[in-house]
Amino acid sequence: MEATTPLIAVVLLLATGSCSATVEEENPEFWRSQARKTLQSSLDMKLNTNVAKNILFFLGDGMGVTTYTAARILKGQLRNQRGEETVMNMDTFPHVGLLKTYSVDFQIADSAATATAYLCGVKTNLNTVGVSAAARNGVCRSQKGNEVSSILKWAKDAGKSVGIVTTTRVQHATPAAAYAHSASRTWYCDADMPQAARRDNCSDIASQLLHNTDIDVIIGGGRKYMTPTGTRDPEYPKDLFSWGKRKDKRNLIEEWQRLKSGKVAHYVWHKTQFDAVDPDTTDYLMALFEPGDLRYEAERDPSTDPSIVETTEKAIRILRKNPRGFFLLVEGGRIDQAHHSGRASMALHETVALDQAVAKGLELTAEQETLTVVMADHSHTVTFNGYPFRGQSILGKSPVWAEDFLPYTTLMYGNGPGHRLVNGTRADIRKVDTKDKDYVQQSAVPTDTATHSGEDVLVLARGPMAHLFQGVREQNYVAHAMAYAACVGADLRHCQGQTRDSSGALGARDSAALLSSLLALHALRVLL
Repeated sequence: MEATTPLIAVVLLLATGSCSATVEEENPEFWRSQARKTLQSSLDMKLNTNVAKNILFFLGDGMGVTTYTAARILKGQLRNQRGEETVMNMDTFPHVGLLKTYSVDFQIADSAATATAYLCGVKTNLNTVGVSAAARNGVCRSQKGNEVSSILKWAKDAGKSVGIVTTTRVQHATPAAAYAHSASRTWYCDADMPQAARRDNCSDIASQLLHNTDIDVIIGGGRKYMTPTGTRDPEYPKDLFSWGKRKDKRNLIEEWQRLKSGKVAHYVWHKTQFDAVDPDTTDYLMALFEPGDLRYEAERDPSTDPSIVETTEKAIRILRKNPRGFFLLVEGGRIDQAHHSGRASMALHETVALDQAVAKGLELTAEQETLTVVMADHSHTVTFNGYPFRGQSILGKSPVWAEDFLPYTTLMYGNGPGHRLVNGTRADIRKVDTKDKDYVQQSAVPTDTATHSGEDVLVLARGPMAHLFQGVREQNYVAHAMAYAACVGADLRHCQGQTRDSSGALGARDSAALLSSLLALHALRVLL
């Protein structure tokens, strides 16, 4: 009898759930017409083979496919729609692929190893940034000679302006891989480094932010890693945990300002100051809005901290003045951190915010000259399960209860802090508001923090050479494809009108040229 209980419940749901369909969706012609329009748009699609003047790169940290789908539904439901049929801005990208996320040493990677892959084009080991897999986690000496450069540097070397926007500290794993080389992603400042690493002259990530690459726009958090120990934070002067951490007594903010002498360079830490920055006259901007990571979007004070939409807009307006174009990394970094805490609501709201930033990026750039890429670095153990009715809150409970006669949420985690047993049974959440932003989803296995998961992640693209981002690829392919599209780095074939690889094999463009030449030669012989 126990085994048939869920089946009976599903049958009842099917009987009662059909009424959720709209009248138009009950008409087969509705779906046929929709499919015909989609098919025609695919047939009408023309490849954009321009050289990309700009690269706009959005990274959803931890934005796996489940997160992507659930955020789409939440976005619609926030607009009082059912949600499933909602179209994300990311959904409009015509080219989609899958990326394998494993690192050299682990099946399931972290944000440091993955960032090194998609920004530097080289897969590496867990916990390391901007170095090859020959470097060892936490071993300073091993990183010497094994440094790898990123597409941000390639773009800068090509004369483009470059920028980083993140919702985490600017020294965190994803942004760090764009400019730093470190045997440990946790060496945010010198105080975080072991004595052996300092003795062997390894440099902390915050100091590398200033000296490795001349970055035009830096926006995020991380003030406390930039100032000496005991430096009071301007926003939280009484909070000891927000004070400066550096033991070397360096004030990197002041150093940055001195380095930019003679340029229009602004350092800001408050939204009022940020809003006053004129992008048309600004050469450099460093905006650090928190001692550590920025606040979650659902908790952000709009009077003190700008949204990711606002920071993205400011960065683009500053960078796009360069006639040679720009490269901008925009990271929705706290999607991942919310998932680690088992807070699905927070993770989805962060994803929706990133999608809004994507819309702003598309609005401010021209598709004919800007390659826009959106992707995730890795996934999480969050699952989308049960048999929720159409339009039911994505943060709600499944109408089908489990065999222990207790409800469960539509979104759950394979592991994490949400594992709870009361007298040997699952907690009863019938009276719990699972839509609350602080609700911690139930998990199957008890861990202090939810882990990443290892399935492939999406990459979406539009603009010049966006069709390169199709198929199932290794994650490190992304950096090379972006670089090829924009003619930065070592592979300049695209701007030279060539598609030969190093083996001398002909690419599509060369093959077409050869065929045209042969036909012309044949025609000439006929005439002769």
